[in-house]
Amino acid sequence: MGLWDKVKGEFIDIIEWLDDSRDTIVWRFPRYQNEIKMGAKLVVRESQVAVFVNEGQVADVFVPGTYTLQTQNMPILSTLKGWKYGFDSPWKAEVYYVNTRQFTDFKWGTQNPIMMRDAEFGMVRIRAFGAYSLRVVHPENLLKQLVGTDPQFRTEEVSEFLRQLIVGHLGPALAAAQVPVLDLVSQQLLIGQKLAGVLTQELAEYGIQIPKFIIENISLPPEVEEALDKRTSMGVLGNLDQYTKFQAANAMEDAANNQGGAGEGFGLGLGMAAAQQVANSMNRPQQQPQGQPQQQAPAGPPPLPQQAQWFAAINGAQAGPFDQGALAQQVQAGAINRGTLLWKNGMAAWTPAEQIQEIAGIFASVPPPLPPMG
Repeated sequence: MGLWDKVKGEFIDIIEWLDDSRDTIVWRFPRYQNEIKMGAKLVVRESQVAVFVNEGQVADVFVPGTYTLQTQNMPILSTLKGWKYGFDSPWKAEVYYVNTRQFTDFKWGTQNPIMMRDAEFGMVRIRAFGAYSLRVVHPENLLKQLVGTDPQFRTEEVSEFLRQLIVGHLGPALAAAQVPVLDLVSQQLLIGQKLAGVLTQELAEYGIQIPKFIIENISLPPEVEEALDKRTSMGVLGNLDQYTKFQAANAMEDAANNQGGAGEGFGLGLGMAAAQQVANSMNRPQQQPQGQPQQQAPAGPPPLPQQAQWFAAINGAQAGPFDQGALAQQVQAGAINRGTLLWKNGMAAWTPAEQIQEIAGIFASVPPPLPPMG
């Protein structure tokens, strides 16, 4: 390599960046021990912004286009370098390319459930996940607040910070919506739009905008979803009696199509069941047509009145229950006398038999106890 090639290699005369990573937000142009030649070409493509930094201080910003670097189009850097009257010698500065396109590969989700109060279910725990897009709108703020001296700032370096920020705002957003849990799906788009605005305002100091925020799903705990599925199934079935008849009709049709022995047996059983159902329907009283008087069934004797059930204290133990006839038998057998304590439902306490007027007749044929012998 000749002397001229060696000298030429120390100067940078073309500055450009072709992004093939799809996840790089900021990329620093490599300038290892090389100096930028005055009059060098700067190429800034669409969705790029080039930012010159001098000794840690942000200088000039170049939007998409092709530039020939001169003191005239680098006013801030010329002031920082002290080029008051022009300067043609090589110089050093850091050039950062900032990608201003939308990055759409950001995902978010709730690691822990969010507690919220619902009018129908009370306190419920919900989880949610979705996606969002990010775009840099103020490259200077991004370099100052997040990038620093990072030579390649990628999406993975900011994704966790953004996820935590999103989850922190998600709970208040759902509570402010005041929408029942079962109706949240109808409000997902509106809630996402509001969150995009809130997050953009929150990230303004970092020079970041959230153009799109998508809530893909909001879910309840598995046990709550299982209960909802059961309730939905009952609503779909509707009239269980009609559903049972429909199932039986389908089974009969399947059995008729099956010519095997099992099908014949099954069909015979269903036929007998159908015949029984027809017989029962024939035995049921026919409904009278409208406008005709109802025919009264012949009146029979009323049911016998239920007798009182008595309990007795015999030999220190409770015995019974006895109806009036059984109580008289116990009296005739001598197991119950006038002093025996009796009780039935409705009485406040156990009472001697001779004090109960209702059963006084069962002692009519029983002589009183003998008087004491003197």
